[in-house]
Amino acid sequence: MSSTPAALTTCRSEHAVNDEGRLGHERRFVSPAERLRAPERLALMEVPRVLDLCLEGIAAVRMLDVGTGTGIFAEAFAGRGLDVTGIDPNPSLLAVARQHATGAFLQGTAEKLPFADRSFDVVMMGHVLHETDDRAAALLEARRVARKRVAVLEWPYLEEDQGPPLSHRLQESEILSLAHDAGFSLIEKTVLTHMQLYRLTP
Repeated sequence: MSSTPAALTTCRSEHAVNDEGRLGHERRFVSPAERLRAPERLALMEVPRVLDLCLEGIAAVRMLDVGTGTGIFAEAFAGRGLDVTGIDPNPSLLAVARQHATGAFLQGTAEKLPFADRSFDVVMMGHVLHETDDRAAALLEARRVARKRVAVLEWPYLEEDQGPPLSHRLQESEILSLAHDAGFSLIEKTVLTHMQLYRLTP
């Protein structure tokens, strides 16, 4: 396991939903779509650095953005020339994503991805694992549809003013255990300034 310092400041969950978009999911934050794309928030996220780490050392053509929300990561990957697909349970956020990013955007959940095995070179789970109803199933599905890498961006297990409450955050030991149980052959952790990125090799 490797640890590489980088910089990524705090932000709200990219795929937060409003009350109309809960769709049976329990672990959701209430935040309007416009807040997710506020310029000051986008300036803090350092998405290019996250993409550099996600794509480092691999050749990628197709990517899946699980819990795409308003499509911030999908838009960034598309800007790097990748063929992007986004999936999210919230139709109102998907509508926003379609306005900003090219690609296919589908309604669905992380626990049951409607794609064939090994359909994508990279699967991105940006601030989504802690919100899934079945984390083990979500990671198994991500591994199933990934050819080269699954990237999991999560909040640290700390009580902070920004981001989800501690009760919704995942301890590092839980993430590592879930990734191991899902059958990933390599688990790499990168410590960012305010978040943690896990690169998982199927």
